[in-house]
Amino acid sequence: MKRYCQTMDLKNDPELIKEYCYWHSAEHIWPEVPQGIRAVGIRNMEIYRLGTRLFMIVETDDDFDWEASFARLATLDRQAEWEDFVARFQKTEPGSSSAEKWQLMEQIFKLPE
Repeated sequence: MKRYCQTMDLKNDPELIKEYCYWHSAEHIWPEVPQGIRAVGIRNMEIYRLGTRLFMIVETDDDFDWEASFARLATLDRQAEWEDFVARFQKTEPGSSSAEKWQLMEQIFKLPE
């Protein structure tokens, strides 16, 4: 299993942050979003927040191709619309894809076995 860790910042506005969290709850997320995420081979995805900083963990099978999968994700039903919708909450460039918004993090420590 592969694990990717990514980060992104939200705009520093408590009301926007509250609304961003609302739209990412299980009850309110557009159903096409998790369907698309699963369709490209992502097994699990979690997002955590501390203030305006987001941290996302993505888990995939070992043969997962990051570039190809996220290129495909961008073409799936409502994905581009979702990215445009959530962009108003994020400190990103307008029109950015998910792969452009979320920055991969470098692992600097792992507990030795």
